Amino acid sequence: MTVKQSADVIVYVVSDAAGDTGDLVVRAAIAQFHPIHADIRRAPFIMDEAALERVTEMAKRSHAIMLYTLVKPKLRDEMRRLSEASGVTAIDLLGPFIETLEHRTGRKSRQEPGLNHVLDADYFRKVEAVEFAVKYDDARDTSGVMKADIVLVGVSRTSKTPLSMYLAHQKFKVANVPLVPEIKPPDELFKLPRGKIVGLTIDTTYLNVIRKERLKALGLPNTAAYATTKRIEEELQYAETIMKELGCVVIDVSHRAVEETASLIMEYVRKH
Repeated sequence: MTVKQSADVIVYVVSDAAGDTGDLVVRAAIAQFHPIHADIRRAPFIMDEAALERVTEMAKRSHAIMLYTLVKPKLRDEMRRLSEASGVTAIDLLGPFIETLEHRTGRKSRQEPGLNHVLDADYFRKVEAVEFAVKYDDARDTSGVMKADIVLVGVSRTSKTPLSMYLAHQKFKVANVPLVPEIKPPDELFKLPRGKIVGLTIDTTYLNVIRKERLKALGLPNTAAYATTKRIEEELQYAETIMKELGCVVIDVSHRAVEETASLIMEYVRKH
């Protein structure tokens, strides 16, 4: 069972395509406010005014922000009208730039949703990488360690899963392995070239805060052993020992956005 973290802000991403563009923009923006959490709710493939009315009403009821990427002028106009009438904050992500390009080039836009998702080889590589990251998350299947382009290791709450998904969208196949003192790391990990492995570490105090927030989100007391300083220090010391044995590079993720850490990882992997 997956327990969702309570949201500090709700954002509806409204699109006449899949909504990937708006989703990425929201995630990039919310990363600047860590540890604030956004509940991103996509409303994809919006094709008529009735659908816009429904999503606007849902956004109003949940006091949400709306961000829309609608390429058809008629839908953009209706979205603007509905949001103003309902008192819902709505941000037009594409409209102003499309209109500026039309004015600058003297040409009308094609007004066809989804043109930036052409099904080419790159697209299928990305899909394959995302599926790989999901399958081999948290060492559920250790065979993925040998097949991966990158293997992330670290204690719990060092952003292994978000990093795996971010890197997957850059077409890297990523497996991640949690380091827990009571569980022996998979043998496959020690057979890899060190250039494929990236260790993730974090400041004790910062991790303590993150884990307490996680327990709070799960409705558990923050006095649980999982979030105690003693337990965290034990785990980090154990992880450091394993990383030294692996001879891998180690990146401190404290106070770093996922995008920044991913950039460091990609730079390292490409060099090696």
